[in-house]
Amino acid sequence: MAFKIIASQCTQCGACLFECASGAIKLKGETYVIDPDKCTECEGVFDTQQCASVCPVPKTCVPATSNSATDTVGVAS
Repeated sequence: MAFKIIASQCTQCGACLFECASGAIKLKGETYVIDPDKCTECEGVFDTQQCASVCPVPKTCVPATSNSATDTVGVAS
C-alpha cells in the first residue's frame, strides 16, 4: 500500500518532501506527488507516516486506498 497527496489541498510547502524516508515524494508540475512504488508508509522506520504528520493541511496525505470521485490525486506516474 502507499500514500497519496490530494492535489487540490496541497499548498506546495514542501514539508513532506524533506520528511519522506523513502524518497517517494517529488514535485510534479505545481504539486507534490508520491510514487506508490517507492512509498513504504514509513513502516519499519517511523510509527506514523511522516508526510501526513508534517503536512499543514489535515487529510492531504492519505492512504491511497481511500477513494473519492472528487479528489484530484497526486500520484506519480
